[in-house]
Amino acid sequence: MDAPLDDIAHSLIASEKPKDLSTPSKNDFAKNKRQKEAEKVYGRGRKVPLGDVRDKKLRRKLKLIEDKYKTATLQAKDAEILHENEAGFLETENELERTYRIRQDEIQAEVGVETAEKKFELKLDTLGPYICDYTRNGRHLLLGGRKGHIATMDWRDGKLGCEIQLGETVRDAKWLHNNQLFAVAQKKYVYIYDSAGVEIHCLKKHIEVTNMEFLPYHFLLATVGNSGCLKYQDISTGKIVIELPTKLGSPTSLTQNPQNAILHMGHHNGTVTLWSPNSTTPLAKILAHRGPVRAIGVDREGRYMVSAGQDLKMTVWDIRTFKEVNSFTTRQPASSIAISDRDLTAIGWGTQTSIWRGLFSKATSEQEKVRSPYMSWGGEGRRIERVRWCPFEDILGISHDHGFSSIIVPGAGEPNFDAYEVNPQETTKQRQENEVRALLNKLQPEMISLNPNYVGNLDLTSHEQRQAEKDLDKKPKDTLSSIKNRGRGKNSSLRKYLRKKGSKNVIDERRLRIEELRKNQKLKTQTPKRFSSNPLK
Repeated sequence: MDAPLDDIAHSLIASEKPKDLSTPSKNDFAKNKRQKEAEKVYGRGRKVPLGDVRDKKLRRKLKLIEDKYKTATLQAKDAEILHENEAGFLETENELERTYRIRQDEIQAEVGVETAEKKFELKLDTLGPYICDYTRNGRHLLLGGRKGHIATMDWRDGKLGCEIQLGETVRDAKWLHNNQLFAVAQKKYVYIYDSAGVEIHCLKKHIEVTNMEFLPYHFLLATVGNSGCLKYQDISTGKIVIELPTKLGSPTSLTQNPQNAILHMGHHNGTVTLWSPNSTTPLAKILAHRGPVRAIGVDREGRYMVSAGQDLKMTVWDIRTFKEVNSFTTRQPASSIAISDRDLTAIGWGTQTSIWRGLFSKATSEQEKVRSPYMSWGGEGRRIERVRWCPFEDILGISHDHGFSSIIVPGAGEPNFDAYEVNPQETTKQRQENEVRALLNKLQPEMISLNPNYVGNLDLTSHEQRQAEKDLDKKPKDTLSSIKNRGRGKNSSLRKYLRKKGSKNVIDERRLRIEELRKNQKLKTQTPKRFSSNPLK
């Protein structure tokens, strides 16, 4: 009878044992998976190893910061449920397939009718090679032929805006703040035309311009030509802000950082210089290649720069540290580089265009080198002149010596845009209101800096330091002379200094001079005794 009772007691004791806390539950697996997905997209790099920190106070502060970063990544991941659209990339069915082998006709057959119509070609083989540019909202397209052919169009509806035959060399063409104005760098001067193709301005101070960039938030048109002089012109007032001689000859490439409006300029000696209208010298210099820098591209957040040179190299740079991240080899020197809103990098070289995915990641501290491109196009004997991404669309515009080609690149465009900032479906009334609002909110050229977040911060520089920076030739003050020339009281500055420093057993030149100065002061203050000369005594 005792044996069954013992078995029952053992079973009751076993059932009362607590569960093993070391084995993770399903909720823990779900939390870890959610955290990994959030850090993959919104992470801030490698965590700080708290075990190596000995200071308890510092360790507690670092732990609080890491907890804030963790909650921020989770909240950003949860906020994706509010997005109306999602971005998608090409995915292979097995490991042996490669996405760069998929051709455009195969993609066009699988996508919707509206997206399939966005793939088209313009055969213009007589006045090329052509350059292209999209407006900020991606609605209108500007084409410029080397031999003087200029055309604008609403490429979605297929409506021609204007067409001009200039009859002279066109080196560059650029849209301004909207589709109503565009600038063309012709043989000698820069001209500004309206949407109907009517010449409005002739900028005669911009001579033999080869590259142009427009800063939309500052309303500045930046040009640089064969003379190597960088000029900023305010198109709202018509005045030239500044002229900066680069002293490096004619540039080979020019692009802007959309985050802080800094211009990145490539030169024949392989350097990339960073320019601002607030400095007569470059803010930074990067020795990027062993030959001329043919193309430069900067991502939307202004963290990474991709450069390509005559040495058949394509290099990824971290602008925050000015260090090289990765380097790739191209079969021919690249002619143009463009980076999309979703960090897809298009590079045109020879008759080919390669599209890379994952060249850089803002969520990880260690960048992995990509082995193969995401997509490829070309090989039909058309030499690439320029590649440009269409904003908010999975479309890449490629201009070449035979005209213009628009191809479909899944996952390139930003699916969720802010219509208050840039609206692709804006009406005429909305365009006019946005133009007035942009002019009222125009930023001054003095606000262009490598760190745009300095605006609104407190100026912690002391008054003495600011005065010293103003007059660099001024001689520094001698502390001994200031002590010597002060008033002589019982509690003089000399006595304070001796009380503070005199107890130390360190004898230096300064202390000897001060002690000698004190002795001289004592001798001067001592008055000789006067003897009486009264003859009656």
